[in-house]
Amino acid sequence: MVVVNNHNDSNSNQYDRSNNNLFTNSSDQSTHEYELELISDSSSSSAMIQPFKPPPPPPPPTPKSPDKLGLSERALSAAGAAFLSAIIVNPLDVVKTRLQAQAAGVAYSHPMTNLTSRMAVFGPNMMFADLRCSPSCTRAGIHGTVSICPPDCFEYKGTLDVFGKIIRQEGVKRLWRGTNAGLALAIPTVGIYLPCYDIFRNWFEEFAAQNAPSMTPYAPLVAGSISRSLACTTCYPIELARTRMQAFKDFHSGKKAPGVWRTLLGVLSDVQRSNNTKNNVQNYRALWTGLGAQLARDVPFSAICWSTLEPVRRRLLSLVGEEANAASVLGANFSAGFVAGSLAAAATCPLDVAKTRRQIEKDPARALRMTTRQTLMEVWRDGGMRGLFTGAGPRVGRAGPSVGIVVSFYEVVKYALHHQRSTA
Repeated sequence: MVVVNNHNDSNSNQYDRSNNNLFTNSSDQSTHEYELELISDSSSSSAMIQPFKPPPPPPPPTPKSPDKLGLSERALSAAGAAFLSAIIVNPLDVVKTRLQAQAAGVAYSHPMTNLTSRMAVFGPNMMFADLRCSPSCTRAGIHGTVSICPPDCFEYKGTLDVFGKIIRQEGVKRLWRGTNAGLALAIPTVGIYLPCYDIFRNWFEEFAAQNAPSMTPYAPLVAGSISRSLACTTCYPIELARTRMQAFKDFHSGKKAPGVWRTLLGVLSDVQRSNNTKNNVQNYRALWTGLGAQLARDVPFSAICWSTLEPVRRRLLSLVGEEANAASVLGANFSAGFVAGSLAAAATCPLDVAKTRRQIEKDPARALRMTTRQTLMEVWRDGGMRGLFTGAGPRVGRAGPSVGIVVSFYEVVKYALHHQRSTA
């Protein structure tokens, strides 16, 4: 009898501590049968004898899927990333373009640095703003209170030299020359590029997983190439205007430098004058001058970049595991983008040199005749291997942070939008 009372007390404590089924333990089957007999003998508890059903287990958590976002959300993320990147890295883009344009024959010394020319036009409206030199320059000539440099002081000798001379001779704001064109180009370009890359990559990965699993690792390469080609072709005229705005100095200090539309109109007017026509649709081909060189540069760049970025990014994110948050997503994507962008920029630098040389060609007839292969041969003939990699330093210095900023910002915004949607 004592044993029974102890057992009933124990059973009561167990029931109070848990809502689970008391009758599921096979090792206590005989005890459970004895408990049922005791309960059935009591007159007040017969109605309580019902089969006990444990509550169903909670459903497993739904895995996160940051790709379940609409095209508008992807485009918004990409546009914000492009805006931020275009402002930060524009000075390096200006420096790279100046070095490549100088190698192509663009003279950056002011026409007034020639003594005869200066004497011929000297007068009350003479402007010395573009002839200024550093007070520490021992070769400068003094005209009144203005220090005037000889022509070779305007030649660029390297990345830091370009920075110093642009700041000294043209002002700090000149380093952001073409930023408006860069923004006008980057926002629609990246707004097309990254969302299309996401969509194409998902399609190709699903298709390869079902039909050719061995081709799955090549999905980023194919998706990056196609999406970049689509974005470049759509927005190329703005790229042409930006390169020309960055490459050429404005020697008319009293006039405002031409913007995107004036630069493009200038390209069209040069073609119309050379062809003696005004409304020929063929003239508008000039706005896509150098598109072949642009695609020859950007398609391999995208293929190399995404083929490197995806495995590096997935490896870094796998180290974080399920504890991923906005900071870890930012760090993993920026690191992977920096490495991939730097490698792709270095590998495609010769094609970037050819692209710049074709875009700054001022002879419309020659510009339409030039091909990327001919341009590369011309660069090799003029400068050899060094000529093919002109501006490689600022190009790599620009591409690494640029890709890192764009990809990390884009992925963090996607993560935030998905997190907000899942919590809602």
